[in-house]
Parts: sequence; C-alpha cells; structure tokens
Amino acid sequence: MQLIERRLNSQDHGVAGFLVHPQRTEPGPALLLIHPKSGLTDYIKIEARKFAALGYSTFAANVFEQLGYPAATHIETGSEIQAKTSDEQFTQALTEGWRFLLSQPHVDNGRVAVCGYCMGGRIAINFVAATPEVRAFVGYYPTVRDEPPTDMRPVPPWEMAKRIRCPSINLYGADDVVTDIPVQDRMMYAFRENGQPLEWHFYPFGGHGFVDPGAVGYHAHAADLAWPSVVDFMERELQWAPEP
Repeated sequence: MQLIERRLNSQDHGVAGFLVHPQRTEPGPALLLIHPKSGLTDYIKIEARKFAALGYSTFAANVFEQLGYPAATHIETGSEIQAKTSDEQFTQALTEGWRFLLSQPHVDNGRVAVCGYCMGGRIAINFVAATPEVRAFVGYYPTVRDEPPTDMRPVPPWEMAKRIRCPSINLYGADDVVTDIPVQDRMMYAFRENGQPLEWHFYPFGGHGFVDPGAVGYHAHAADLAWPSVVDFMERELQWAPEP
C-alpha cells in the first residue's frame, strides 16, 4: 500500500499538522490524531503512519500551532501552552482539524474516529462529547487529575465522558503517576455511564506514556499488548477490514 504524506502549516494551508493516507480511489475510514503536550513529534508521526498503513486517512493535528504557537515540536513549551489554553480554545482548534480531515476526498465522513495521547486524550474527551459525528474514541492514558473546576476547565473530564455518544477504548497502566488508579477508576465509571460500548484496558505495568519510547513511563510489553487491542477496536467500530 502506497502512503501519501503532506505537512501542513497554518500560514499556507489554514490548518497545521501531518496528513498521511493510503492512495485509493474510493473514500475510506479516517482518524483524527491528537498529540500529547510535547507536540507533533516524530513519534506521533510514526503513529500516524502506522494507522495509515492499516487503511486510515490520518490527520495528526498540530494543535499548538493552530492556537498560535508554531514550532517543529513543543517539547519545552507544551506545558506552558497547555496551562494558558482553555478547554473551549482546545475544542475549537480540534474542530478546525476535524473539518479539514472530513473535507478530504479520500475520507468517508461516516467512518471517522478520534485518538488522543496524554494531554491529547483529555482534550479529545471534550471534543468527542461535543461532536456526535465521531464514530469511535481511542484514549491512550488521557491526562486527568483530581482537580476542581476552574474558569478554563469548567467541566471535569469525568463529567464530559458521560456525554460521549460513540464507542470508546481507554488504555492505562498501573504505574501511571499522572493519572493515578483512583482517578482511572473514576473515569472508567464515568465512561460506563454514557451508555455506549466501552473497552477499558488496565495493564499491571507501564506508566504515563507507556506506548511512547521517549516517555519516562514507557513500557515495551504494555505497548505491544495495547496496539492489537486498538487495531481490533477500530476495525470493529468503523466496520473496516484492512488489506492483507
């Protein structure tokens, strides 16, 4: 399968990110990929290519650039940008990326999922709750802490999760010190309350970022276990069988 890649920036294209998709003549399933606080790193581009190789037109949005912070990556500045950006602003930036993805001729608008990593998982929960057209949600250890509401984060993630109207899969590790086990449990029950199909994968090893080789919490075995679970979930919920 031949993959086509495009790198987009806000100034020239009106949207920022990395688009990779299989060459095909008919529209197919698609995925909006949302990066962690480190930004659109090479690792996230690798993840996008992995999904595209399975047949998904994948757009890894550069959320921070769309918010007005252009840079190759945001490894040093991501935490600061995240702290001063409201959930409403994040949702608007993701909506721009979503509309761009759906405008592509190789995308079947009825079979589009959202996948978020770390910070990307948390802000994706808000976006998916506000976007009923999303067919499936993949959350790699969404960053959630037991914190009170604020003006910038008026609705906690465990309340937003109850509003999601599509199947979800979430993956966490037992050694996650960012979103600890009590908060993971709270999120699991919140997702169960939305009445949609839910897969909840809890690994007895692996920290925050366990699928990212550059993360402190990386755990190779947990990463190996997680990928086929996500692939199976995507295939079932988007009614899609990739080419051999």
